[in-house]
Order: sequence, then C-alpha cells, then structure tokens
Amino acid sequence: MRFETSQKLKIGQSLRLAPRMIQSMEVLQMPLAQLQERVEQELERNVALEQVEPDASQVAQPTSEDPPEEEPVERPLTVGETGADFERARAFEREFDESSWHRPTRTSDDRNTKMEMLAAAPARRERLSEQLRHQWDLAEVPPATLAAGRLLVEAIDDDGLLSSDLASIAAQSTAAEGGPFTEATLAEVLPLVQNHLEPPGVGARDIRESLLLQLESKLDPDRWIEAPAADDRAAINDAILMVRDHYDDLLENRLPRIVQRSGLSIERVEAAKERLRRLTTSPGRDLIDDDPERVIPDVMVEYDAENDRYVAALWDGPLPPLRVSPNYAAMAERPDVDAATRTFLQEGIRSATWLIDAITQRRSTLLKVVEVVLERQRDWFDQGPGHLKPLPMTDVADKLGVHVATVSRAVSGKWLQTPRGLVELRKFFTGGTETEDGQSVSWEAVRTMLQEEVDAEDKAHPLSDEALAARLKARGVTIARRTVVKYREQMGIQPARRRRKHGPGAAR
Repeated sequence: MRFETSQKLKIGQSLRLAPRMIQSMEVLQMPLAQLQERVEQELERNVALEQVEPDASQVAQPTSEDPPEEEPVERPLTVGETGADFERARAFEREFDESSWHRPTRTSDDRNTKMEMLAAAPARRERLSEQLRHQWDLAEVPPATLAAGRLLVEAIDDDGLLSSDLASIAAQSTAAEGGPFTEATLAEVLPLVQNHLEPPGVGARDIRESLLLQLESKLDPDRWIEAPAADDRAAINDAILMVRDHYDDLLENRLPRIVQRSGLSIERVEAAKERLRRLTTSPGRDLIDDDPERVIPDVMVEYDAENDRYVAALWDGPLPPLRVSPNYAAMAERPDVDAATRTFLQEGIRSATWLIDAITQRRSTLLKVVEVVLERQRDWFDQGPGHLKPLPMTDVADKLGVHVATVSRAVSGKWLQTPRGLVELRKFFTGGTETEDGQSVSWEAVRTMLQEEVDAEDKAHPLSDEALAARLKARGVTIARRTVVKYREQMGIQPARRRRKHGPGAAR
C-alpha cells in the first residue's frame, strides 16, 4: 500500500448570486399587490425598517446622551455585492433576547387600522363539498337515505357533477357511514339529492343531465321566484325535448335535422337554443369563491395633448415610503451597545437597505421598459388593438443595455392603466409577421382581425377556415389555414358549422 499526494489545477466557471442580487430580482418580478404584502411583512419583522409618515419629515430630537442622528443615504444597487446571508437576520431575531432592546412603539391608531382591515376582510367561503353537505343535512329523509345522500354529495366535484359513476361509488362505500350501499340504493337516492341541492343541476351524472335538471327547475312552481312567461315556458319545453332526444345533433348544430325529426319549426328550435345559452355546464361554480385576483396597475399612462405624446408615471400608492430607522442606525454605532445587539441591528439595517434599494431599482427598470413600450407601440395607443406591432423583449433589452431576463421579470404580472383601459404589460411584447406592403403586424393584431371577420360574417353562411385565411390575405396578412384554426381555438371561436344560424333573421 502506497500513499502519495499530488496537485491538480482545475479551471471552471460558476455563477453565484449574492443574496442582495437574488432579492433584487425577486422584487423586480413581484406585482404591486405582492410587493405590498412583502413590505408589510418586512415592517413587522425588521425593527430597522420603518415607514415614513406623511407628516413625519422630522424624526425625534436627540437627547444630550444620544449622538446626532443622520439621515440614511440611499445607495445604488450594485450587482455582485457580497454580504452576510440574508437569512441570518431572521435566525438571529428568533434567538435574540428581546429584553436587551425595545421594539418601536405601535400607536393605538396603528392597531385600530389593522383591526379595521381584519374586520373588513371577507370571510373565507366554504368549499363546495361543505356547502352541499350543510344543505343535504337539512333534508327531511330517513337516516339511511341521509347517509347514502352524504356519500353522493362527497362524490360531487367542483363543477357540481358526480366525479364517478354510481357503480364505482357503491364499490367504495364499504367504510362509509351507514354503508355499504348498493348501486340500486344510490340510484334511488340520487334524484332526492338532485332535487334538494341548490343551485339546480348540481349532483348530475353528466352535463346533459345537469341541463335537464336546470330546465325542469324552471317549470317547478316550488322553485319559482317569478312565474315564467308563456313564450319562455314554451321555449323551455322545447329545450327539454332537444336535450333529451336530440342531444348529439344539438352539439353539432345540426338544427335542420332536429327540425325534421322533432317536428318543431326552425324558429322554435332557435328560441330553445337561445334559452339553453342561459344555462351553465358547471352549476357548482356558482358556490365556489372564484373571484379573480385583484389587479393593481403599476403604471399610469396618460396622453399629453400639449406635447402630443404619452407619458407614464409609476403608481405605487399602496407602498409606504420606507427608510432605515435613524434611531436604530444610531444605536448600532454606539460603543456602549453589546456585541450581540450591535450584530442584530447591523443585520436588520443591511436587510432594510437591500429592500429599499431593490424597490428603487424596480421602479427605475419598470419605468424605462414602459417608456420604450410607449415609443414603439404608439399606434396601439392611438388607434387600438389592431395596430399592435411586433416587439421582442430582446429589442427592449438591447435598447436599455440590460439582460433580456431583466425585461422579462420587469413585465411579469405588471399592468398599465391607459386611456384604452387596464392592459397587461406583457401584451405589448409579441412576435408577428409582415403585411404585403412591408408593414409589421403583431400576432395579437392578426387575432383582432380574425375576430372582426367572424363578427362581420353572414351567420347563415359562416366563413370556413379557408375563407377566413383568404379574408386576412385580402387585408395584407398571409397566414396558413392551420394558423387560423389555432388562433380560432385559442380565442374560443367555434368552427363554421357550429356558428351557423338557421331560419329567418340569421344573416347579419
């Protein structure tokens, strides 16, 4: 056995991001609402970060024992700056003995404001299964029926439909309360569950059954808020007939075949079809809290008529002005403060400084990106969606002298309040093609043209995908039929046979 030592030289490249740089990228990518939440958390967590009150341009006067306080100096964000791990401040704060320092005093106004916000916050809505369970528990049925109904309610998905067939539910009912249940028992209880639950259509085995339940509820006097008119009642009866006996033809919009087989006139079929449009294929969604996330615009865009240009201004109203606490900054420099306290305060000051610098960098980068958008997409702001031009992120990155990833983070989740409404910033960054006269047109503009052609078509003879491609070519945009199909499906536009309207008044 022989031991020997040797030296080897290895050359390689590695990318290491300082915690400060990571935080800067995270803040840049955050939408305004998320950044507001982050700032609130940091204010609660970090004693060295404080909010500048609107009327508090002056800080507390120093005593004779305290050194004069200095306003913190904001430093530009330096890429690659090293520092202690960002998490050390959090770890030290958890371990540090709070008896050796004092937290900033929270005024009664602060507490009252927070209590008011909590009181005004909407309560969490119950899950669909919980709401349906509460409804079914009020049913006046025998205990055995009640237990079988609970099993069925548990099998209802978020759309309000049964997620499994009755045979599968029965097979899994061995451990259920009151179980096991046979498929025949569940089939007997299911109509009771469907009739008891609200809204109508919940508990159906498929969409077809759900539509029938919704239609039949319109004819049930026990469910009436207001009795339907005679013509509406006739349309409901015709719709029931079509869904029950001609469902496949209805899905394919084969209305002449329905007319031939049902004996209804085309006018009655069209009226019944129009009545069906008022129903929903997901009745359970009415009970689910699917409120969209609140959108707060990051930038306000207004037209300056005097100078004939669009100007952008950052809107960060929810964000309070921040600064490093002068009191704690001074305490960290005092010689009579013990080492542990000084280290804790220095970590908090560093963390606060990083956050302030990251927010400042975010504002600067976002505003520069929007200014380029206003310059390159002037036609969109003047004339509308059909005039959106191709704008790759690489072009903006080259113009600003930053990496394309920085532009991508800057536009992520950001919204603009413009004279044409609330618009997502990312919408302005899109590829495109050239028209026959050499002008650039974005794919978003092409989709707008496609929607215009569909809206203007003769509904008695809707345009096929080939015809739509020909119409776009006549407007100078040459795209393949398969591209028309792709855009049509993305926009939720039905194929020509399903867009066709039959009978008098079908043409626009």
